[in-house]
Amino acid sequence: MLGPGSWIIIGVVALLIFGPKKLPELGRAAGKTLKEFKNATSGLVEDDDDKKKEKKNNQTKTDEE
Repeated sequence: MLGPGSWIIIGVVALLIFGPKKLPELGRAAGKTLKEFKNATSGLVEDDDDKKKEKKNNQTKTDEE
């Protein structure tokens, strides 16, 4: 794992490369990207859960017949 010293070095290098005006924009863009990714993956999990419930319901219906 990265320690606090490593994070400081990464921050300083990013500041030197991108400048102080670009960093907030980059952080905002990264946050939006992560949020969209999280929403997409949670949607896949929900779809998977729905399919499992549907399959279970179909099995109980055939067992009752």
